[in-house]
Amino acid sequence: MGRLSTHILDTNSGRPADGVAIDLVAMQPAGERALKSVRTNADGRTDEPLLTGDLPLGVYELRFHIGDYFRGRGVDLPEPAFLEVAVVRFGIADAAGHYHVPLLATPWSYSTYRGS
Repeated sequence: MGRLSTHILDTNSGRPADGVAIDLVAMQPAGERALKSVRTNADGRTDEPLLTGDLPLGVYELRFHIGDYFRGRGVDLPEPAFLEVAVVRFGIADAAGHYHVPLLATPWSYSTYRGS
């Protein structure tokens, strides 16, 4: 059974990023299709996987609303913020695979990798 999950680490403070809004979007030939909108919990994770079961193969985006998160933590951001939404576009090629997409974020940078 496949699974898609994520978590966010606020590397500006060295803590999990709680309360971050995340949108999951399927990128299709006919255009985008919004699949799910969630928020991270106190551990910087979603309460449940974003997708489970036989994962539809294709290209997806996770959109992490980190500008709002850092503003809510009192970080002094310029207007407009350098990073408002961190977008990670990735592919699912194995319907039974476990895809974990972590985000490491500051107000000025972000990185990701395929986790386990």
